[in-house]
Amino acid sequence: MHFTRRSFLKASGASAAAAGFGGQAVWAASELTVGSVRIDSLSDGFLNLPREFIFSPMPKDELGPVLAEMGVADGNLMPDCNVTLLRDGENTILFDVGSGSGFQQSAGQLLDALDAIEVAPEDITHVVFTHGHPDHLWGILDDFDEPLFYEAQHMMGRTEWDYWINPETAETIDASRTTMAVGARRRLEMMEESFVLFDDGEEILPGVAARLTPGHTPGHMAFEIRSGSESVLVVGDAIGNHHVAFARPQWSSGSDQDQERAAHTRARLMDQLSTEKMRLIGFHLPHGGIGHVEKRDDGYRFVPEGA
Repeated sequence: MHFTRRSFLKASGASAAAAGFGGQAVWAASELTVGSVRIDSLSDGFLNLPREFIFSPMPKDELGPVLAEMGVADGNLMPDCNVTLLRDGENTILFDVGSGSGFQQSAGQLLDALDAIEVAPEDITHVVFTHGHPDHLWGILDDFDEPLFYEAQHMMGRTEWDYWINPETAETIDASRTTMAVGARRRLEMMEESFVLFDDGEEILPGVAARLTPGHTPGHMAFEIRSGSESVLVVGDAIGNHHVAFARPQWSSGSDQDQERAAHTRARLMDQLSTEKMRLIGFHLPHGGIGHVEKRDDGYRFVPEGA
């Protein structure tokens, strides 16, 4: 498996991003090869989240030392958003599409990252979704509510689709997430004719297998990409950060819709990834999200590729 830091946003775009996003650097793409497949982790920018969004259900007396050890500073959290692109010589596949312009100002930069590696929206043959949250789904449409990846077949797990397309979801979801539900349903309804649904365990495209990883959302999917003897797991938000998710995977996270189930999924993934020494790409992990899981006495840690 070969890895290189690929590129940054063009100078003018990077300067504008830094000016508008509080000076945080915005990378464009990181590249690795898995067998004969090229994978790029593309930046959609980053989110700006209150700490309580993740930390609210965690034991406060234990949380502080973990955050200090991991070097997590005070103030809002600003996790990266990493969209995975796979090219196998025949298909050009996006895993998630970022948030577009309708969610947070600091995100929605995917088109710039694609441009940096000279991939146009019409080059995308398939768009595969881990789940239906705004930072993964809302970039499906452009600013005029037209399909952004108009040549692509769109794919989502059946359980996830059924959840977000259901009008009752907006009535039953936590009130803080109602906008997410309304926004997801509107976009999925507009794109319904372009979607194909799949189930857990299916090889949805050559060398790409769906793995149900529920809890963050009801039908959240990860995807195992395999070529020859090598593989990497696109984990989406099943592992949502590089600090407490690794150090204490069994802790509930406020970012998850079913916190108990998500913690069980997270702990199982940590064990699998560390035991099998399989690489992962995490949507909200640093360094393009590419790395591996290392077991520690009291938990795990994220080791970026090349570190």
